[in-house]
Amino acid sequence: MRVGFLQLRVKFGEVKANVKKAVTFLGKVEDATIVLPELFNTGYLFKNQRELNSLAEPLTKSHTVSEMKKIAKKRNLHLIFGMAEKKARSVYNSAVFINPKGKVEVYQKVHLFDREKLFFTPGKALKVVSTPEAKVGIMVCFDWIMPEVARCLSLKGAGIIAHPANLVLPWGQEAMKLRCIENRVFGITANRIGTERRGTLNLTFTGGSQIMSPGGEVLVSAGDRSESLKVIEIDVAEAQDKHITPANDLFADRSPGLYSQITSKAKRK
Repeated sequence: MRVGFLQLRVKFGEVKANVKKAVTFLGKVEDATIVLPELFNTGYLFKNQRELNSLAEPLTKSHTVSEMKKIAKKRNLHLIFGMAEKKARSVYNSAVFINPKGKVEVYQKVHLFDREKLFFTPGKALKVVSTPEAKVGIMVCFDWIMPEVARCLSLKGAGIIAHPANLVLPWGQEAMKLRCIENRVFGITANRIGTERRGTLNLTFTGGSQIMSPGGEVLVSAGDRSESLKVIEIDVAEAQDKHITPANDLFADRSPGLYSQITSKAKRK
C-alpha cells in the first residue's frame, strides 16, 4: 500500500491559495493514501469566533472539499486533511476523508488544545474509514495526548492511524511512535512548518512529519523547515500481527475489567 504525508507552510486566511498549493503538490503523486496537516486551508491562530466563522466551511458547500475531490479522482488518491467545519451553529476542528470516487467522511476533533476550546465544539465520536487496502483510524493533533484514542481506533480494526496535526509542543512526534508500538499499527503524522503571528499571538510549528511502523520505527520523515511530500510503500499486513512475543498477543492479553477507571470522569484518588 502506498501512503504518504504532505507537510506544508500555511498562510493564515488564504484558503484558496493554501488549497491550490496542496493540489499542486498532490498532482505529483497517484494511487496513494495521503495525510495533510490540521486546518491546512485556513491557518490556526483565530483572533475570535467571528474570524473563525468567516473562514469555516460547511462540507456540502466547501471550496476546499470540492477541490480536494477533484484531485482525489484525477490521481486516484485517498486524502485525509484538516479543516474548520461549519455545521449548524457550531464549528468543528475536523479531519475530512475523501476517496477517489468522491465519498466524504468526517471526524470532528474530540480533544481540543488550549485556545481551540474558545472557538471549536468538541466532537463526540471516533472514526475509522476504509480504503481497499486497509482500515484507517483518524485522530487530530492533540488527540495524541490520550492513549485511549489510538487504542480504541486500533480495536475498531485500524491498521493505520492518520494524524493531521499543527504540532507546537516538543513531544508529539515522539509520542506517536509510542502509540504505534502500543497498538502495533502504522502511523502517519502530517504537520506544518513555519511561524504564525497574529497580533500578540505567536506559534512556531515543529514540522517533523513522519510515517512510523508498528514497531515505532520512523520509515520516512521531514525536517522542520521545508515543505515536503513523501510517499512510501508499506505492508499493512504487519499491523495485523499483534504478537509482541510468541506468547504475548497485544490485544488478547488485555484485562479490560481492570481498566474501568480510565473511562470514568471521577476525580483521581
